[in-house]
Amino acid sequence: MGDRSIEAQVQLLMQGTEYGDQALQRAMAAELKERLSEAQREKRPLRVYCGFDPRTSDLHIGHMVPIRKMRQFQELGHEVTFLIGRFTSLVGDPSDQDALRAQISLEQATLNAETYAEQAYKILDRSQTKIQYNDTWLAKLTFADLIRLTSHFTVQQFLAREAFRKRFDADDPIYLHEYLYAIMQAYDAYHMRSDVQIGGSDQLFNILTAARKLMEALGAEPNIGVILGILPGTDGVVKMSKSLGNHIPLNTTPEDMFGKVMSIPDVAMDSYFRLATRWDPEKISEIERQLKGSHLHPRDAKLQLAGEIVAIYFGQTAAEQAEAEFRAIFQRGAVPEEMPSFSVGAGATLLEVMTESGLAESKTQARQLIRQGGVKLNDQPLSDPNQVLQLGAPGVLRVGKRRFLRLLPPTP
Repeated sequence: MGDRSIEAQVQLLMQGTEYGDQALQRAMAAELKERLSEAQREKRPLRVYCGFDPRTSDLHIGHMVPIRKMRQFQELGHEVTFLIGRFTSLVGDPSDQDALRAQISLEQATLNAETYAEQAYKILDRSQTKIQYNDTWLAKLTFADLIRLTSHFTVQQFLAREAFRKRFDADDPIYLHEYLYAIMQAYDAYHMRSDVQIGGSDQLFNILTAARKLMEALGAEPNIGVILGILPGTDGVVKMSKSLGNHIPLNTTPEDMFGKVMSIPDVAMDSYFRLATRWDPEKISEIERQLKGSHLHPRDAKLQLAGEIVAIYFGQTAAEQAEAEFRAIFQRGAVPEEMPSFSVGAGATLLEVMTESGLAESKTQARQLIRQGGVKLNDQPLSDPNQVLQLGAPGVLRVGKRRFLRLLPPTP
């Protein structure tokens, strides 16, 4: 990719961005083009970073969206820093939060951070990635430093943020330490003299207001914000989240990952094309052209998508094997392509799954359907309502001839 024109680089690096304002997006693209041209003239790489707060130890493919963007910068020859926010974790990002985040200790953040880099290396080039921890500089700031930094911001700027405004209007408490998060993140950008900061659209204020303002106030060139859209979960609507159960974890099997990608609604494929694959703008445009012209069936496009995502994390061979298993399970007999999904909890019985998912109105009805031989898992009849459903990969639960439910195995 290193021999791409500046225009082509900008097109690739801005792929999947979402600023909520076209004028702002054009302004950032123009700044990125100028900074890339400047770096090319000076024969230096851009300094690019993205920060991650280790408030949990497991990552899902939604977390990997900015890491995928970091890899694109790497492949173009730029310097990438994976910043682990052990100190910002002590506050917790209040962006898009309607309540105070629980505080965690530095010890817990350090423990969680141990797995972060290894999971990131599923995407990033280990030999070309710098790992830094923001407590190494934030912990050294004095109270005098804090007064100097906070003097560049007003309370009104923070209250203008939707999350804070909603809490203020509802008379819900907003704690002073929550204001510090954006300032801490802004200081990270200043300390590293970054050219580019990558983040999700929930980071607009932190990156495009706080970081750029503070860097300029302290005499540094403001960085460019590459603001990415938020990857929806397997429901295709809400942000991917482990707590909502709509996530696709990294710590899973190729078959499970393949099946979960196949379970996303067709309307969500566009976001996955741009945010979760290695595909460049030209390939995505070609797939979308074929879909629009009915030359490519949405099912086949989704098979390509699932194969690409599994190949990223497990390799091409594993992706091909996962596709073969998926076809064997889901394309055998008259199984519909679209059906509701249900995550099976560990230790869940057939009776519980049928009633909790809505396949049966009551336990009595569920037992009757099972007794009549009308319930099958992957075409195998089930006869025991108390059978624990132990799934290693997605399966299809069938009730009668017309009711189907895609069962997703519990997250490891």
